[in-house]
Amino acid sequence: MIPEDKSAAVTRGLHEAFGVTEFEDIARITKGHTPALVFRIVVRGRPYLLRIIMFKNLIVGPERQFTCMRAAAEAGLAPHVWYTSVEDKISITDFVDEVPFSAAEARVRMPATLRRLHALPPFPEGVRHVDTTCMFLMHDAKAADEFTGKFRAANILSDADTNQLLAWRAQLAAVYNRLDAEMVSSHNDLLKPDNILFDGKRVWLVDWEAAFLNDRYVDLAVVANLIVTDDAEESEFLQEYFGQAPSDYQLARFFLMRQITHLFYAMVFLLLGSAGQPVDWSEKAPGFEDFQRRMWAGEVNLADRATRIAWGRIQWERLVENMASARFQEALRIASDGRPGRSVYA
Repeated sequence: MIPEDKSAAVTRGLHEAFGVTEFEDIARITKGHTPALVFRIVVRGRPYLLRIIMFKNLIVGPERQFTCMRAAAEAGLAPHVWYTSVEDKISITDFVDEVPFSAAEARVRMPATLRRLHALPPFPEGVRHVDTTCMFLMHDAKAADEFTGKFRAANILSDADTNQLLAWRAQLAAVYNRLDAEMVSSHNDLLKPDNILFDGKRVWLVDWEAAFLNDRYVDLAVVANLIVTDDAEESEFLQEYFGQAPSDYQLARFFLMRQITHLFYAMVFLLLGSAGQPVDWSEKAPGFEDFQRRMWAGEVNLADRATRIAWGRIQWERLVENMASARFQEALRIASDGRPGRSVYA
């Protein structure tokens, strides 16, 4: 089950971590849609998680991932780390036995978890040309132009809708400033509920490949788009995070970030799902809240082409709805006037 070329590396890891050279049991874990090989192993009667990074030519090596994971583990946010090897691209951590985690409970626990994560000493900066979050659309003009050019060339939306989407992106980029006070240690890959584990007592965050210093509202918006369904729940979610009722500025920045994520995921998943083929817009897309509930329940497989298209369409339709709202105009005004800041989009 372990690839032959990784066998010696795993043996070294077992010996260094536990003083043994083999495990008693092993099972492949396929949930999570990660390119890494992930296994549940048993050593001396206790389960652990073995993770093997398989990419041979990584643009960004595992150093940052392991650094962020260890920092989170020391803070009790990630499972205990028993072993990492940058050279072998292997890690061994505690295994978390999951129990069901309702969205209602998550709306209380997740803000507190994110607050603790964002209070950690700063993670390393990301590498902009491989930024997998929505923020490159705001802060990296060259990468944004390349990505939006690719989207336009795919002819997924009508010319009018594509022009509107790109106009909204420019509008958001012009007001959503990069503020040093908002740059915090971030997970950046919480769209996948598989990366959020609950053992019945506490929340654990796993899969730290995308972790780096980022705008706090990225994690907040991505998680909220999974579990927050109305204004009352949004208020509860943000109050749990900030420890007090959010200010008008915090509400505005949060709302704008939610639109940035809708825009980003609409583009990403429509591109991934279409794979160069026309998208059938005649069939009605699922409702946002229903799809949201199914995502959180683990009933959605975003590796499936049709599901990717559906998720992209849902994001696009929610974006269209929200951008037509009075709240969007108010959020733009507050974000523009609320605090001094320089737009880094050029």
